Amino acid sequence: MPRTPHASPQTLRLFEALMKEPTTWRYGYDLGRETGLASGTLYPILMRLTEQSLLEAAWEPSDQPGRPPRHTYRLTGDGVALAKVRLADAAAKAARHTTATAKIVRPA
Repeated sequence: MPRTPHASPQTLRLFEALMKEPTTWRYGYDLGRETGLASGTLYPILMRLTEQSLLEAAWEPSDQPGRPPRHTYRLTGDGVALAKVRLADAAAKAARHTTATAKIVRPA
C-alpha cells in the first residue's frame, strides 16, 4: 500500500502547530519547541513543504545588530487545505482505532 504524502506523525505535528494560527509567520525554532521535533527532522519537512508551495518562507531581519536574519514560515492557502484534510484523516483513523480497541477489551 503506497504511503500517503504529508501524513507522517512528524508532519502532522507540524500541521497541528501551524493550524493554530495559519496566517501567522512562525520561526522554525519556535515550531521545533512547540512540536518537540528536532531540527534534523523539522527543517527538512519545512523545506519540502516550502518547495511544494504548501508553506511560504521569508527572511526576517534581526532587530539586534550583528545577529543574522531569521527564516519565518506560514501555510499557504493550499497548505491550509491539505493540513485540514490530513489532520481530519488522522483524527478519523485514531477514532476508528479507539473504537476497535474498545470492542476488543470490553469489560465483562
